[in-house]
Order: sequence, then structure tokens, then C-alpha cells
Amino acid sequence: MTQTPRKISADAANFSRFRDFAESFTAEVVTHSRLEDVELPDGAGTMALIRLDNDDPRRPTTLGARSLLELGETIAAQLPRAESGEIVALGVTGKPGFLVAGADLSGVESLQTPEQARMMAELGHRAYDLLEDFPVPSFAFINGTALGGGLEIALAAQYRTVSAGARRLGLPEAYLGLIPGWGGIWRLPQMIGPEAAAQVIFHNALNNNRTLSGGEAYDLGIADAQCAAETFETDSLAFASAVVRGEAQTLEQLQAHRACDTGDAAWQRALDSARATVAAKTGESAPAPLRALEEFAAGRDRDREAERQAECEALADLMLTDEFSNTIYAFLDLVQRRAKRPAGVPEAAPRQITKVGVVGAGLMAAQLAMVFAQHLQVPVVISDLDQARVDKGLEYIRSQAQKLASKGRLSPDQAEALAGLVTGSTDKSVYADADFVIEAVFEEIGVKKQVFAELERIVPAETILATNTSSLSVTEMAADLEHPERVIGFHFFNPVAVMPLIEIARTPSSTDEAIATAFDLAAKLRKTPVLTKDSTAFVVNRILLRLMGEIQRAFDEGTDAETADTALRPIGLPMSPFTLLAMVGIPVAHHVTESLNRSFGERFYVSENLQALIDAGVTEIWSVDADGRPSIADSTRALLNQGSQQLTRDQLLTRVQDALAEEIGLMLDEGVVASAKDIDLCLILGTGWPMHRGGITPYLDQVGASQRVKGRTFH
Repeated sequence: MTQTPRKISADAANFSRFRDFAESFTAEVVTHSRLEDVELPDGAGTMALIRLDNDDPRRPTTLGARSLLELGETIAAQLPRAESGEIVALGVTGKPGFLVAGADLSGVESLQTPEQARMMAELGHRAYDLLEDFPVPSFAFINGTALGGGLEIALAAQYRTVSAGARRLGLPEAYLGLIPGWGGIWRLPQMIGPEAAAQVIFHNALNNNRTLSGGEAYDLGIADAQCAAETFETDSLAFASAVVRGEAQTLEQLQAHRACDTGDAAWQRALDSARATVAAKTGESAPAPLRALEEFAAGRDRDREAERQAECEALADLMLTDEFSNTIYAFLDLVQRRAKRPAGVPEAAPRQITKVGVVGAGLMAAQLAMVFAQHLQVPVVISDLDQARVDKGLEYIRSQAQKLASKGRLSPDQAEALAGLVTGSTDKSVYADADFVIEAVFEEIGVKKQVFAELERIVPAETILATNTSSLSVTEMAADLEHPERVIGFHFFNPVAVMPLIEIARTPSSTDEAIATAFDLAAKLRKTPVLTKDSTAFVVNRILLRLMGEIQRAFDEGTDAETADTALRPIGLPMSPFTLLAMVGIPVAHHVTESLNRSFGERFYVSENLQALIDAGVTEIWSVDADGRPSIADSTRALLNQGSQQLTRDQLLTRVQDALAEEIGLMLDEGVVASAKDIDLCLILGTGWPMHRGGITPYLDQVGASQRVKGRTFH
């Protein structure tokens, strides 16, 4: 898309009507627009360069009303200079590591009326449209993180460069309960084609807010030039000079790079893909992705002014929804603040880890070894009962390292070095000099106790021993050891490289040093730790198995499979209960449920039907019929024994809601975690609980389950 600047009216450059509104945001950390004149190389002339900076090196730059006002007025002040020839270009870049990390969500959350929300939307459009229409070439130099409104600044500029070292570029609005409403949902499809735009706006956003690297952004066409991180600003200014001087080779390359398919067929494929993504991820439960779909499709035939009005209306509607408020709680209070300041971190100094042991060489153990090696860059050793299993684990690690190299995330040499950090053995004596050893063997208490007993005879007394158990008692595992105080739970989620949560389980004997080391390790592994009491299944699996058990109980009592499996659809969970059951594995789910039943009694339903499926080697309730639809195979149905009590979807949904309110209330009473916020965080990071529900406890409050069961709300 080659942008032709429009004629700028006096009103378009006037921000006076926004000043009173912007000045009311007294708590905003303002991202200032620092102006400097820069001489472009090769005698091209002077660029007015705006550097966005909040004067706090520890805090990402964000855009609130005051920041947007300052940006708009700074751009407007350069118009006379451009018209007189004093400057030949306008540029926008950021402080080290950031262009802008997005809108100031705290400020957006404070909006009280549709008029205020519309004013915020219009202010962003006014500033960005001015950048797009600027009478001399305008440039965005994407030097680092550029999310949401931050990336939309770059999309509004007439030309863009990106640092090869930049990370976290994207439009996460659909994930956060909004739409890319400062022009991004309209500009991006024109710039890179509707199919690539749908990938960024819908697929990436709704897949746990996946972001792009600088290289990926360039490959998609979001940036016109990619510059080395070490010489980014120098190279960006050289690119700007070439554009301003009309250098033929640069302009030819630019035209070729910007070519994209915006035809009817491409739009249809993009819409089909976007609709499928929204249906799979949030369905009808979240208003923002649906509104984004509507605006994305309609924007194809709109001019900029019609699009501006539609986007402002959409933002004004969405900013005041319960779902957006829920998302702000989930994202700001939990994923940002609680995750960065977890409860229960001891003051003790963590132990330095120079070597890690992983007992086991199966898939989970190999994933653990890979993550430890990649992020700690220390030797990691795995072991198993025979060399064939060890070799299989090592081969998996080599293949994963090679895959990272093939994606450009590691160089071939780095991939080889990473794989070389992991060695294997059939002799546990290789752990003699390890500082931290984690077991990932069969989920049976006797097996795990034996492993720890063997380790205690090998490792020094100060070595920390950890278990990746998902449901068994850590206290019982350590009970017969001479040093039970160094044993902790360190529970990862599958797939280990992707899932961000680690449940750290503390036994009554665990030392502060062991727990402090666990927190320190989690941070170095780029995971989010939550401290839990050593209680069966900790947090995530206890809640999931209560949920799945209520669905299974209703199915066994006579509710038909379709009703049972779709009753929770209004919540917007990432997958249905029967799909989750098949993914976890019926034997694993059944085994964990039995552990929970032994600990907590009949609240955790142990299904005879599931045992029958296990005995027959059946791995899922649903099969796929000839038309590709889910159905229960006749051979599977013959194994099932159902009653005659049929519940409706609404009845079953209410039953599950009340069961979850009961279980979470008991967990808080037992002190499994410090706060309901920790349960909410665990469910968001460990299960993909939908952000627009705000966490499981706000959801239970809002649907009345907390009041029905407990007589009070969680919040």
C-alpha cells in the first residue's frame, strides 16, 4: 500500500477540544513526545524525529489520553515546518526496547460514559490520521515492543522500519476485549493483505496473545525495511534518506515488498479463517472478537472517514462492557501484577543452580530437560531404566533444538550447543553433583518414593529434590527421607515450552531456601509461579477434575452426550469436557480423580464408565462419523451404562457452577493458596480460562454461584 498524504484541514490539526478530557487523567504516566532534529545522511535534509519516552527505564511506554494529546499536538506543530521546507521528513521512534507497549489500559478502564469512551477513540484517530496525512514523508522506526495502539502508530506512518532484534509486535485487542480501533483493523489488511491481517488480528491474538518478531513483521510486510539491532537507528535514517531522495532501487524494492493479494478470493479466505478462529476460541461468548469480525469484514468497502466513525462507535461500546472490565482484571491485576509479585516468596537467598538432573527420559522429562538447558544454560542430565529410553529422550531434545534453528530462533551452532548441554545415563550416580533434581516418572506414589530414596543416597544433603507430580502428596513422597525439608513440588503443564504456569507446592517441612530457589528457577525459566499448599492435585487439576467429574456424573446418570459436552459452551472454554478428557487421556484423568476421591470424598466422582473404557482400551468418548461429526461409536456405547436422569444444558451449567464455587471456597478455607487471585491466575495460565470472564472467581460471582453456595461473593 503506497500512502498518498491527504490535504490536512485546520480542524484536523486542532486538538483543543480534547484538552480538558485529556487533562482529567491525572494518574496517567505520560509517554512524552520528545522532538529532535536529525540530519538525514547523503544530504537529504532535516527530519523532525519524535522519540516516545515516559522517563522511566523500568516501565513500558503506554498511550493514555494525555500521551495521545501530546503526540498529536507535537505532530501538528511540525506542519508549518514541513510546508515551508524546513523539514523533509517526520519520524517516530521509542525509547530503548519499546516503540509503545499499547494503550494505557488503566486509563481506559476508568472511562465511565459512552461519550468519554468515544472521545478516547477519536483522540487516537486524530493523532494517527495526522501522521498518515503528513505533507512530507512520515516514518515509524519500530525499535522494540509495538503492541496494539503502539503498532497502530507504525501502521499510520507512510513508511516503516523494524529492528531485527525487536520482539512482541502485534494487535492483541481481540484478546483484551477490544478491537484494533485506532485504524489498525482497517489499515493492516490494505497493507499486508487480508489473509495475513486475519492471522495477526484474530489467530495470533486469540492464541494466548502470540506476537511477532521483527523479522516476522518484515516478512509479512508490516515493515518496509529490516535493520540490524546494533545499527538500527543509523540504518533507519539511511532508509528514510533514500526514500526522501527518491532513490530508484529503494523505491523499486519497496514497491515489490508491499505487493499483496487484496482480491475477492483472498478476502473470502481471510474471513473464513477469522470466523473459524473466533468460533473455536471464544464462540459466541465474547463480544470483542465478534465485533472485530464485523468491522474487519465491513472495512473492506469503507473509506477512512466511514471506518473512523465505525471504529469509534465500536470502541465506545466495548470499553464499557463487563467483558472488557473482566479482561482488565485478568490481564492487569493477574497476568501483569500478581504474576510479577507472587505471594509467598521467602526472604531467603535462592540456591545457585549449576547442574540440573531430570529423573526420567519420557516425553515430559525430555521437555523439562530442554527447558532447563535452554533457559539456564547449565548442564542437564536425564536418566531412565534402559539406554533405549535414554537415547529416545536425547533424540527428542536434539530434534527440538534443530526445530528452533529451522525457525531462525537459534543459529545452527547455538542449537548444537543447546543439545550438547543435555546428556543421559542409566545410572543415577550422574546426579551426584547436581544442585536441583526433578523427577518425572510414573505417577505412582511407591515409584516416586523409591526414586527419592535412591537420590538421597547419591546427592548432597543441600541438593533440592522436586517432583513434577500432578496429584500425589509431596509430603508423603518425602516422609521416609533423612532430609524431607529439601523436597518440593514443582509442577509444570504440558506442553512445557508453551504453558507459562508452574505450581510450587510447599510441604510442612520445606525450607525457605528450597522455596526461594523454586521461585528463582521459575523466573529464569520465564514461567509464572504460584505457591500452593501441598494438597492433592494442587489448584488446576483439582478444579478441572471437579468440573469434568460433574459433567461425567451427569452423562452417566442419563444426560445425552451432546448436552453434557456443550453445556459449558456459554463460558467460552478453550475446549469441551470430552475433548479435554481425550487430550489429557482417560487413564490419567481417571487416576487423578481417584487420588482426589481418596483425599476429599464423593465430591470427586469416579466413573465406572470411564474404567470400562480404560479396560477396553478406548481412548475417547467421541468418535467421528462418516460426515465428520462427533458421535459415539456403537462399540463404545456398548461399554457404557447410563441412567435415565436427563438434565438440560442450563441445569447442568448451573450444577457445574455451584460445584466449582463449592470447591474453590473449600480450597481457600484450607489455605491451598493465599488468595482467590492465585486461583484465577492458575486457571488463566494453566487452562486457558477465557480472559473476558476475568478469572474463575469473578465469573462465579457474576453468575450467582458464589452467593448460592457460600452466601457471599469471592470479591
